[in-house]
Amino acid sequence: MARATRRDRVRYWFDMTMSKGTPALIGWLALASAALVLVVATAAVLIAPRDSGAHGDWPGMVWRSLLRTLDPGTMGGDTGTGPFLALMLVSTIGGIFIVSSLIGVLTTGLEAKIGELRKGRSRIVEHDHTVLLGWSEQVFTVVAELVEANQSQRRSCVAILADRDKVEMEDALRARVGEFGRTRIVCRTGNPLKVVDLELVSPGTARSIMVLSPEVPDADTHVIKVLLSLGARAWESRRPHVVAAVHDSANLPAARLAGGTAARVIDADDIAIRLIVQSHRQSGLSQVCTDLLDFAGHEFYMRREPALTGTTFGAALSAYDLGVPAGLRRGDGTVLLNPPTGTVIDADDEVIVLAEDDLLIRLGGAPPPVREERITTATPRPSVPGRTLLLGWNHRAPKIIDLLDDFVAAGSELIVAAPREDPTGELGPFANLKVGFARAEPTDRPSLEALDVGSYQHVVVLSDAGFDREHADARTLVTLLHLRDMEDALGDPFSIVSEINDDANREVAQVTKADDFVVSDKLISLMLTQLSENRHLYDVFADLLDPAGSEIYLKPAADYLAPCGIADFATLIESARRRGEVALGYRLHARFHEPPGYGVVLNPDKTAPLTLAAEDRVIVLAEN
Repeated sequence: MARATRRDRVRYWFDMTMSKGTPALIGWLALASAALVLVVATAAVLIAPRDSGAHGDWPGMVWRSLLRTLDPGTMGGDTGTGPFLALMLVSTIGGIFIVSSLIGVLTTGLEAKIGELRKGRSRIVEHDHTVLLGWSEQVFTVVAELVEANQSQRRSCVAILADRDKVEMEDALRARVGEFGRTRIVCRTGNPLKVVDLELVSPGTARSIMVLSPEVPDADTHVIKVLLSLGARAWESRRPHVVAAVHDSANLPAARLAGGTAARVIDADDIAIRLIVQSHRQSGLSQVCTDLLDFAGHEFYMRREPALTGTTFGAALSAYDLGVPAGLRRGDGTVLLNPPTGTVIDADDEVIVLAEDDLLIRLGGAPPPVREERITTATPRPSVPGRTLLLGWNHRAPKIIDLLDDFVAAGSELIVAAPREDPTGELGPFANLKVGFARAEPTDRPSLEALDVGSYQHVVVLSDAGFDREHADARTLVTLLHLRDMEDALGDPFSIVSEINDDANREVAQVTKADDFVVSDKLISLMLTQLSENRHLYDVFADLLDPAGSEIYLKPAADYLAPCGIADFATLIESARRRGEVALGYRLHARFHEPPGYGVVLNPDKTAPLTLAAEDRVIVLAEN
């Protein structure tokens, strides 16, 4: 191999210098300009001393040469001998090349810098912001909810880190979410699995971190890897709380181990299953849960109330002008929803209050008067066996059937109808349910008619996992249209609960007038957003969905207030209190299918006139 010469070394050094980018190029142009100016000035002094003397000798020639290098038009008025003018022309021509090169270098450098900024690879400098790791359809719901939650904040920021183009993310958010209000949305391009990329969104100074499930096969593995990446990071001071969701219950222990004590990992499948089963029992529950989780409506807040120290929970129910107490969070972190009315509120307890905004929660003076004549006594209703038709099959079906067995009366019957081989043979045994199977195509009208749908009290329509989200929802809509037409012909004999993948399809599905729609992805997104704002709400939601504690029920209004008479919400609260329940609101039957609330009214004015019909429902927290 030939040995490198001095020329090779100099050329290599020059190439390395040039490769350093715009600053190096500007430096070389500055040196070239200085060399040109000095050479021309010196040559002018030597070749045309008389002309140089007339223009200030060597210092003056340096200045005149510099002006002609930077501004070629300066030489237009030059006079003198031929050699002098020739030197000025050389200076001008050299300046043209140098200035044009400088403009090109600056333009290229600015374009490169703008391109680098558009790539989203610079580190943000924020404090108490919310970090979203990953990108999926959930991000639009989450960002919209955070924007709504931060309306009362003077300054808030949401930072998103995903392996996508920064500009594409920003354009998609503006198109789907719209105005961001007082919230700044900052997008950065990077892989959440890499610790070095996590630094781009300053997780160490964040208030909370949310890990979103990507729309890829085996998404739970990705979530667990991101949780591990967060766990491997060296936190400078406090560690922000982390929230995430897994879709396979089997992955929940691994995800919680990866996230550590600072993470709240929820089981998305389990929540969806519980909502489907409980909505089967009482239509409208899904909409109530959506309103409780949606920042645009009413939410749960936790706050200490020194004025209530020593009073009972029952007395606290009528203590608020704005807001409805739903439970207590004890000093040791224990959450009690709908505790016994005689439970005494301690100084270190926090009251869990349902309100439109934490700024609107207000204690009142004297409790509003109760209209005793409007309070009624509930008629006992014995539990009787029922028949349920489960249309379709997916991975949630076995758990739905298993959980349904815990709620129904002994002797109840469930028939699974799906276009596949009988999957029920491996299920059971069940204590209360008798499970059967019928092969049928849910989108085919003759198949549905052969099932004798009118003989069932409840119909549950599951999303078909064998198709993509949009196609599965389209099949569900066709099934719902057939069922609604059959129900109208039969005289409204059964309730319909349907699983929908995309919330955008819910308004379209309203024409089918199904009793309830469970949009599990949106509910999970809403829950994650609530937990990112207050991690202690995890215990509240876990208790609400646990059949062992108090749950949300929609009960006949006639069990609480005399039908068609004028009362108020304060009287409704008192009627529920006497039954050991907490009244959160009501649902009007006449508005069951009217968006956006679908008849649900939470935390209404306590003294405004209220008239409920017998078919309306009261929303309560109760043991059963």
